[in-house]
This record gives sequence, C-alpha cells and structure tokens, in this order.
Amino acid sequence: MLIRLAGTFYCCCVFKASDSKREQFRRYLEKGGVMDSLTGVLVALYEQPEKPNNALDFLKQQLGAAGEEVEETQALQQELAKLRDQCDHLVEENKELRARLQRYEPTPENAPAAEKN
Repeated sequence: MLIRLAGTFYCCCVFKASDSKREQFRRYLEKGGVMDSLTGVLVALYEQPEKPNNALDFLKQQLGAAGEEVEETQALQQELAKLRDQCDHLVEENKELRARLQRYEPTPENAPAAEKN
C-alpha cells in the first residue's frame, strides 16, 4: 500500500513476521557476543591509518580465524597421529606380553589336569 504525503509516496507495507524474525536473530547475535565482536573488529579496521588490501583477511585475523589456527590444527593432527601409532604399538606389545605370560603362568582353566588334583 502506498501513501502520498507532501507529494512523496511511502510504502506502508506490514512486515511483522519478518521484523519479528529479524529482531529474534538480532537478540541471538547480541546474546552470543557476536555484535560486540564484529563492532570491535570493524572499529579497528576503521581506525587503521593505512587500510589493508584485503579487508576480509583483516577481519579473519582479528577474529582469530587466520593461519595461526590452521598451523595449530595441523600440529594437533600430527600429534594425534603419533599418539595413535604409539597406542597401536602398545596394544600389540601388550598382546605379545600376555601371550608370553600365558606360557609361563597358565590360568586355572588352562592348567594341566595333574596340577588340578
């Protein structure tokens, strides 16, 4: 619906459903601290005396989504692989030691019949 006021047309459409969803989403972002973080990063970008060539990379770096996490993730993945190999080795060693122990100290079920009496 258009309304003419002082020679200018204004749209007076009702968007209550979408406005409500927007408001809920805005509150969700505020509650999670997203709005404050983004505002802080944008202010930092604005206050830069020399603007970076890539504003998106600047934002990622400021938010902690830059290469440091990639390097840390790679280091943790390497450590995880090393620990998994070590665990596999220890499991195999444990099996071997149990088998050797079984030969020298049999369990009661595996003991010879003469020793049971």
